[in-house]
Amino acid sequence: MHTGPALAAEDDFTAFASAYWSRLVRTAYMLTGDFHEAEDLVQTTLIKVYARWGRVRREDADAYVRRALVNNNRSRHRRRRVAHLLTPLLPDRPQRSRETERLEERDVLMEALAELPERQRAVVVLRYWEDLGADEVARTLGCSPGTVKSQASRALAKLRAHPALAGYDRADLGGAA
Repeated sequence: MHTGPALAAEDDFTAFASAYWSRLVRTAYMLTGDFHEAEDLVQTTLIKVYARWGRVRREDADAYVRRALVNNNRSRHRRRRVAHLLTPLLPDRPQRSRETERLEERDVLMEALAELPERQRAVVVLRYWEDLGADEVARTLGCSPGTVKSQASRALAKLRAHPALAGYDRADLGGAA
């Protein structure tokens, strides 16, 4: 049983994990393309972070966990080296509901993101989905802000040229393409 400072640190970590869970899962989903893999990635990341929680500066906890999430995803990706997303078929269907259209748009975007190189995908997710500045993305990925900008530019060019995104505009896809 934990007492004193250990209990306070555990309570602090629990509060942090509860407050950031949804955001971390959303980020992980954008990185993995699969909700269950995203939850597993977040759980694995938080387990690793918990072991080091005493050394994490509270003012940097969000950035620290986000970087750990991206790094764990890289490790997961390196181990698998197998494409894990199937290309969805988007047949034209009359009278589709807005929710169906939204889900199809999300699937199209996820397909296009899955085809980006790992670093470009991470840059797009952190820069445009998480709305982080180039400096913060650079710190998270361990590279220079210039690298973030060039990777973002290349990734956006690939997304704009992706055949599956040809019929969509930025507003349809949440502004990311």
